[in-house]
Amino acid sequence: MKLELIGHDEKYALEQSLLTLFPGEKPVYGTVDKTADTRWARVTLTEEDERVQVTTELGMDGKSAAHSYDYPLSGTEYEKEGQRRHAVGISFFGAAKDLLGISPAWGSLTGVRPSKVALSLIREGGKKRAEKELQELYCVTPARARLAIEAADAGIRAAAELEPNDISLYVGIPFCPTRCAYCSFVAQSVEKSFSLVEPYLEALFDEITAAGQLVRELGLNVKSFYMGGGTPTTLTADQMDRLLTKLEQNFDFGGLAELTIEAGRPDTIDEEKLRVLRAHNTTRVSINPQTMEDNVLAAIGRRHTADDIRRAMEQVRAANFPHVNMDLIAGLPEDTPEGFARSLDEVILMGADNITVHTLSLKKGSRIMLEGSRIPGADEVAQMLDYADPTLRKHGFAPYYLYRQKYMSGSFENVGWTKPGGTGLYNIYIMEELHSILSLGAGGSTKMVGGGQIRRAFNAKYPREYIDRPEKRRANLMDFARFYAEQGE
Repeated sequence: MKLELIGHDEKYALEQSLLTLFPGEKPVYGTVDKTADTRWARVTLTEEDERVQVTTELGMDGKSAAHSYDYPLSGTEYEKEGQRRHAVGISFFGAAKDLLGISPAWGSLTGVRPSKVALSLIREGGKKRAEKELQELYCVTPARARLAIEAADAGIRAAAELEPNDISLYVGIPFCPTRCAYCSFVAQSVEKSFSLVEPYLEALFDEITAAGQLVRELGLNVKSFYMGGGTPTTLTADQMDRLLTKLEQNFDFGGLAELTIEAGRPDTIDEEKLRVLRAHNTTRVSINPQTMEDNVLAAIGRRHTADDIRRAMEQVRAANFPHVNMDLIAGLPEDTPEGFARSLDEVILMGADNITVHTLSLKKGSRIMLEGSRIPGADEVAQMLDYADPTLRKHGFAPYYLYRQKYMSGSFENVGWTKPGGTGLYNIYIMEELHSILSLGAGGSTKMVGGGQIRRAFNAKYPREYIDRPEKRRANLMDFARFYAEQGE
């Protein structure tokens, strides 16, 4: 789409709106020629008397629409920049809504963390006013406004229990039995990379030793621990035991509020591994069926059946883990609203106290995108999510964290639901950016939070690269140390 910007350079706001409202359209900047360009937008910003006005004209295949939005400017220049972006987004959204005749569930909100906007509004005027403003200012539907407020409120409660020296620890195991069709993560199938597992663990053990020493020197407290991937339970029971022992030897887990391990794929779960996890005081395991429909499991490349999921859940229940999370994905290939409803109903009956409902994100590197698989349309995905919300509430679940992703079916959301007492704190900490997350392993993304700043450091992406680049691992830990040294100045 040809984009002409007059009086401003708010490209990011427009590109995010374009991604949500016109998926597949790529921005091309220049002067619009309404007679020659078939798809175009002209966005004009003017300011007068501490007010900003933005007018968006949109044209597509011979049809056109326009929308103007006026908003007061106040506060610091940084705050005014945010107000200008808001005005640009609302103006573009209004024109697109009129042109297309649709209104996305999240209105003009385009970011990954809608609860951050909700939190800001809560601080300004309380929860009721915030919910109203999400609907009136950002055109968010009542159901999504409620979700955002509830997630923000859970974040407020979690933040109140944190100390200044609290951090979370993440360890990544980038191996899976097979690669799912929707996946674009760096995880590699064990059948193709079995020879890398032991060298990877040795490199990870070195990083754990160095990171543990650094955390002790900085006087930090590990509040939550999360092992993800990939599929951590791809490791053997012995490998998992060695890994958890190494962590316990190098980090003080005495102050842990939770210890979560993804046991994702049921074909990687057995009683011996579960005994190892319980012996190391794991408080939550995550079993991720994604669906309980066998035809959908086959379509996404899973080499197991719904019966395997049922068997794995029986073993997990018998091991008496305090908390169990199960993931479902709305919008998988070959799924239907009826099939999704059956999956959700069964997962609820299995007794998980955490259920995370994801919306399929169409990632560029996934097999779904490469092969052009048939996936449910936005209307079908909406039916799935519209079933999930009241059904989970009826069974005693409440939303506690949410986030959005690029290329998500219908521009919807991922929501974590919990029964009372089952909140997954790590999920809140990372999504609400409440404190630092020290990430170890391939593909690890360390997030440093403090002093009004957020910085990131990234480990080598692939297992082989991670093994071969110890200097990269050391550099990230040095960045972490420098950040905390600056906080103490």
